[in-house]
Amino acid sequence: MITESSFQIKSIPFDENYHPSNDTRLTTNFANLARGDNRQENLRNVLRMINNRFNDLAHWDNPKANRYSVALEIVSVGLHIDHDSTNNIFPLIEILNTTIIDQKNNQQIKGLAGNNFSSYVRDYDFSVLLPNYNKNKPEFHVPPDFGYLHGNLFKSFVHSSAYKKNFNKLPVICLSVSTNKTYCRTDNHHPVLGVEYRQQEHSLTDHYFEKMGMQVRYFMPYRSVAPLAFYFFGDLLSDYTTLELISTISTMEAFQKIYRPEIYNANSVAPQSYQPSLSHQDYSLTRIVYDREERSKLATAQGKYTEESFIKPYHARLEQWSASYSA
Repeated sequence: MITESSFQIKSIPFDENYHPSNDTRLTTNFANLARGDNRQENLRNVLRMINNRFNDLAHWDNPKANRYSVALEIVSVGLHIDHDSTNNIFPLIEILNTTIIDQKNNQQIKGLAGNNFSSYVRDYDFSVLLPNYNKNKPEFHVPPDFGYLHGNLFKSFVHSSAYKKNFNKLPVICLSVSTNKTYCRTDNHHPVLGVEYRQQEHSLTDHYFEKMGMQVRYFMPYRSVAPLAFYFFGDLLSDYTTLELISTISTMEAFQKIYRPEIYNANSVAPQSYQPSLSHQDYSLTRIVYDREERSKLATAQGKYTEESFIKPYHARLEQWSASYSA
């Protein structure tokens, strides 16, 4: 059912002229910013935030803090479900790819794929499957097979010839830390990623990404106020260059300041023992309009769309393929 030729990759620039396509998952951070009366101002401001943060972190040989800029492209991955039909392509995943522009040397440097992570199947798992499974249960439980199909689909894509043809390194995905866990500062300090935090028990999201084949580490970069969760394959500290890591930090920290200002735009730095909270009141707002309430509602709607157009009609075939892939 799913083979080397099942994945179709398309990309479009994420710039001030960006308009979400019909296939874009509208809960995606970048799609939310690109709608409404303030769309172009939003886009300019977030790109400015990313570039300023990049130059802040890449400060060597950069006296005016304007040497670099980051070009972003939205990578959309379609899954060709039924090879007997040319039109039956399900919008599986969207990620961001970065390119670093070095204006001093007039050079374009490849950044990292991943960054933001968007998935219709993840919407289904978290917004449809999980609530339905726990309906009328006195305690919260996770279904025994939760995340396995999604994880196998992701691993299949990352190891496909389509991915290898377009990207020379495995992806790094950077997300917010969980508000249900406590993170403890360590003595480990990386020159770019910053101070490392650890926690004793992984979050549901951490376990979900583990099924995608990814490990997680938590770092609070220089002049950040809270740790970020970095999901990766291999060795995060050795497999990627300094500029590649900075491209991910600058991009995703900007989105998190907009989406979760209570955590990432707080007016105080995370302490040694830190539990993030969306009820924290001492924070600053950016000048960027973001509809968080709409985002939550759309996640459920898009999860139901996935159930009706992907999970239900192809359930038996997906289950058989996933079991075979795991084996």
